[in-house]
Parts: sequence; structure tokens; C-alpha cells
Amino acid sequence: PKGTMSYFYRNSQAYETWWVHEGSGALKSQFGVLPFRKGDYIVIPFGTTWQMELNEESKFFTIENPSQIEPPKRYRNNYGQLLEHAPYCERDIRVPNELETHTERGEFDVRVKVRDRISQHILDHHPFDVVGWDGYLYPWIFNIEDFEPITGRIHQPPPVHQTFEGWNFVVCSFVPRLFDYHPEGIPAPYNHSNIQSDEVIYYAEGNFMSRKGIDRSDISLHPFGLPHGPQPGMTEASIGKKETQELAVMVDTFHPLQLTKQALEMEKPYMETWLEGDGE
Repeated sequence: PKGTMSYFYRNSQAYETWWVHEGSGALKSQFGVLPFRKGDYIVIPFGTTWQMELNEESKFFTIENPSQIEPPKRYRNNYGQLLEHAPYCERDIRVPNELETHTERGEFDVRVKVRDRISQHILDHHPFDVVGWDGYLYPWIFNIEDFEPITGRIHQPPPVHQTFEGWNFVVCSFVPRLFDYHPEGIPAPYNHSNIQSDEVIYYAEGNFMSRKGIDRSDISLHPFGLPHGPQPGMTEASIGKKETQELAVMVDTFHPLQLTKQALEMEKPYMETWLEGDGE
């Protein structure tokens, strides 16, 4: 999308997380202005009335879920503070710090999503007509470049990439990092099955070292129970490599996902890339 939304929007049934692959702009809400840039995770709590203003044509990977998004519990102490071993800290999180007050009168189009339906409300006053706010529920931003990768002598399991958690799913960030440094380490991941977990990956930048047949902005889905891993030749090709510049967002869900008709129409022959010689 590009430009500024012609209406205001409020999701009353779900949190929304918008990851900015390309572009920049500002999220405006009753809490104020929250500028965003490439690489930002924009987390919007349910019940927030907002309007997005884009500085340029932009591209987003979006997640909608009926629970709040928060740092994993193992990153926090009993009081909610992020611990020293967490891959980011409180200073990396940005919140609205500029409140725009509006007193305009007229007709303001607000679209509200609830019970999987969208209704239209026409207000005679600006929806951001507030004098201030207080509390602990507000939009916030974390940039993927501030995620400090966790590496080891041998290949680390996927949970080291976890960034956020929600009810029955997690969000992970694959960022540029050094590979394993054991003399006999193999950087490519091992073959595995996700037990009761569907795996979705949005490929943003760089070469994903365990995959071929993947282009920029592609999305892959590995349903639970199906073994998967590096395609033929990718494990051998990873030996001796020191680092990766890959950038990707992964969502692991603990309930099965359903494909839309649009997704099926755009499906690429990704599964054939596990055949020898295919998928280049």
C-alpha cells in the first residue's frame, strides 16, 4: 500500500502485528504518533483506533491473533523485567511519545472489526479527540535489527530465535549472524518434525542457507508432523561457511492453519525442490 488511509480502523477482537519489510511512515492513534521504518514490528493492541500514514510504497507481513503479544516468559523475571540473557532490552522498545490533539468536527469514517465482521461507524468528531492517556495498554514497536542473535559451538534450536509469544503461537526472528564455530560443526539445521506445530516463514532478505527455490517475500508453510530439513546438497554446501545475512520472520502455531483460495492460486512448486537437481 501507499499514501494515507482514507478511514480509521479498530480491531476489537484481535491484536495485530505488522512487520515492515519495506517503507516507512507513522501509526497514528488515540495514543499519539508512532513513526515506523523498515524492520519494525508494530504491535497494535485490540481496541486501538488507528490510521496509518505512509511516506512511500510499503510492504508488510501481518499477524492477527486473539491474544496479547509479549516477550517470552523465559526472558523476564517475576516482575516482568527483561533479564540480561534476553536478546533485547526495554530500551529497544518504542512507544508513542507525541500526542496530537484534534478538535475537528465533521464526518469521520471508522471501520470496526468484531466477530469476524467489519461495520462502519460515522462519527461527528475526530476519533483522536483526547487530551491524554494513562495505563499500560498502547501500541509499541521493536525493530528486528535490535534482536541480538544467540549462537553456539553447534547448531542452536529454533527457540533461540524467539522474539514474542502469544496464545498458542510464537514469533521468531532470523537475523544476520555467525554460524556454529565447533571445528566439526554443520551450520545447516538437522531434519526434524514439528509436533503439533505449523511453521510459517516469511523470507525477507539474503539467502536462507538451508533452502533453495525461495525468493524475496516468499512465504513457506510446513504443517506439523511432516519431516523437513535442508534440501539435497544444502547440508554439504553449508560446511565451512562462517556467517549468514539472512533475514526472515517465522511464526510457529500450535493450532493447524488453513490455506485460503488465494494462497492456493499462488502456490509455487516448493515441495519439488527436495528432488535432486530441482528448485534452483
